[in-house]
Amino acid sequence: MTLPTSGLITINDRGARAATTFGSVAAVGGNMVFIKKLTASSSGTLSFVDGTSDVVLDSTYKEYMFTFNNMHPSTGANFSFQGNAAGGSGFNETMTTTFFYAYHKEDGSDGTLMYNTGRDLAQSTSFHTISADDTGTDNDLALSGYLHLFNPSSTTFVKHFICRSNGTRHGNQTSDVYVGGYCNTTVAIDGVQFKMSSGNIDDGVIKMYGVS
Repeated sequence: MTLPTSGLITINDRGARAATTFGSVAAVGGNMVFIKKLTASSSGTLSFVDGTSDVVLDSTYKEYMFTFNNMHPSTGANFSFQGNAAGGSGFNETMTTTFFYAYHKEDGSDGTLMYNTGRDLAQSTSFHTISADDTGTDNDLALSGYLHLFNPSSTTFVKHFICRSNGTRHGNQTSDVYVGGYCNTTVAIDGVQFKMSSGNIDDGVIKMYGVS
């Protein structure tokens, strides 16, 4: 997602957003404020941790949004993420999720919409896949999308999230992925990490925003 530096974007009365400056996008009932940008360069992981390198991931905002743009793997791999609870020793929070996606090949065949039970999690501490299988490694192939994390600083509720991504799979197939679920902890989440299921993130940009 690229934010304009000026101008007004009106969608409708339920989802209008007015772009003002790069650091602030006015929305109905609130603002989306740019916090941090990370650029991959043969990176094993990209991490956003509260209080580190100007990252804010605390009670300042009730919702945080991460956009990932043209994430390109070093090997055919799945893009994934995990959270870290405040005071925790690693990105290994227990998650319960759903995963479904649509895909379609370049030759017009194999158009499918399905719920993939092999990709959802049931009380698992694994990194969660937020892409279809094996994003392609050809130079013109990549994955883009967004992740919303809701009220991560709460010490009362579990931490809900939703994600959507679109990528190129096996070089000849587009996949539109929808993921939803929660980190099953009432401890505040103060870190989010992204990585490929194997190999590095060769290229790509992840931006973090706070939504008031």
